[in-house]
Amino acid sequence: MGQPHGIGIIGLGVISRQYLATLQGLPGIRIVATADLDAERAAAVAADIPGCRALSVDELVADPAVQTVINLTIPAAHAEVALAALAHGKNVYGEKPLAATLAEAGGMMDAAGSAWVGSAPDTVLGTGIQTARAAIDAGRIGRPTAATATWVSAGHEAWHPHPDFYYREGGGPLLDMGPYYLTSLVHLLGPVARVSGASSRTRDTRRIGSGPREGEIIPVEVDTHVTGVLEHVGGAVSTVAFSFDAVATTAAPLEIHGETGSLTAPDPNTFDGEVRVRGAGEESWQLLEPSAGYEGAGRGIGVIDFLRDGERGGRASGAMALHVLEIMTALLDSARTGARVTLQTVVERPSVVPLTSYDEWSRSA
Repeated sequence: MGQPHGIGIIGLGVISRQYLATLQGLPGIRIVATADLDAERAAAVAADIPGCRALSVDELVADPAVQTVINLTIPAAHAEVALAALAHGKNVYGEKPLAATLAEAGGMMDAAGSAWVGSAPDTVLGTGIQTARAAIDAGRIGRPTAATATWVSAGHEAWHPHPDFYYREGGGPLLDMGPYYLTSLVHLLGPVARVSGASSRTRDTRRIGSGPREGEIIPVEVDTHVTGVLEHVGGAVSTVAFSFDAVATTAAPLEIHGETGSLTAPDPNTFDGEVRVRGAGEESWQLLEPSAGYEGAGRGIGVIDFLRDGERGGRASGAMALHVLEIMTALLDSARTGARVTLQTVVERPSVVPLTSYDEWSRSA
């Protein structure tokens, strides 16, 4: 790719450490700038990266050395930061969800022009979900007919020192964790045509359980238990549940069922994990060896996939994130109105990621 691709990172919270671990030091990528509301934090991170400068957000998005902006701000700021970067012709890759609202996300995509817009989650590009995808494509379970996706917890306030945004517009278990599972379902089964949803909220406040604000009461402004049914274009039907109102579950994170077999996939919030398949008439589950995906990947692999993929734009695309955001928005709309909702966005099912070792993807980054 010639000269290293210049990266600027905006938002240097906890998740940024994982992006830095993936991207820093790769021969085809150079982190040239950082920015954060906390200027001292931006300066501290920049000081540990050769050739990197701490800038303001406005300076970073305008800097000619920055080709791609990685937007790790809170969901409420995703659209504002992305639009500022796109106005300067920068590519933008952001944390999930694509934006706090579907209207904001659509505005981002409309403003992209010739720039690339990408979005987490890119965990779906690891060997876990991609091996499951390869097995489905190979006919290991026959024609897919149904799936289940389940994620539950008692709430992030137990461990996160500043959990407020999880309980505001753009947060909640669906907007926070749903992207991992729903993006995986689209990779595995294809896009969604219609959804039906139901949701609830067990209480209107939460108590912070750790950190300097331990014991502080914060408001809950979103529903904290969301369930739904997704009707995929290809005919399969997925049942999903996301909750901040449950302690634990024994359910597999993802189960895919077909006419001749069933498959379990690992936690899509991780890059690897076990994939098991059981055919009709078989008495036990078979563990599959990794057969697809980026081995040894971490957060930020979606940017690398974009750079490898060139004009095709990569698999962690804004179009995928927009479709997933509409699925989530439609589930919440359906829960409020009681009506089944037909989706307006469309997205192509991305191609499977060939099995690629760390050495291979790091050299080509």
